[in-house]
Amino acid sequence: MKRFCLTLDLIDDPESIRIYEQHHAPGAAWPEVTQHDIDCGVLNIEIFRTGNRMFMILETEDDFTFEKKAEMDAANPIIAKWEALMWGFQQPIPWAKPGEKWVLMERIFKSGL
Repeated sequence: MKRFCLTLDLIDDPESIRIYEQHHAPGAAWPEVTQHDIDCGVLNIEIFRTGNRMFMILETEDDFTFEKKAEMDAANPIIAKWEALMWGFQQPIPWAKPGEKWVLMERIFKSGL
């Protein structure tokens, strides 16, 4: 299993954040989207929020790559619709590359076994 940590900001508006969280409440995510993630090799996703900053932990199969997922995303019109909807609530972090949404984080510390 691989683990990736990513970050993204939401538009800093309480009502917008509330609606975004409703889309991610238990059972609210589109089933086609969650199945697509599974088909791409994603085993688990957790998203945390403080203020308008989000942090995502993505656990995947060993052969998962972001390139392969991007290809599969591009071929799926439901994913395009979901991403367009979500982009209405999201904004890139200041150091994101043009067009980049979720930014991969670098681990700088690990403790324990």
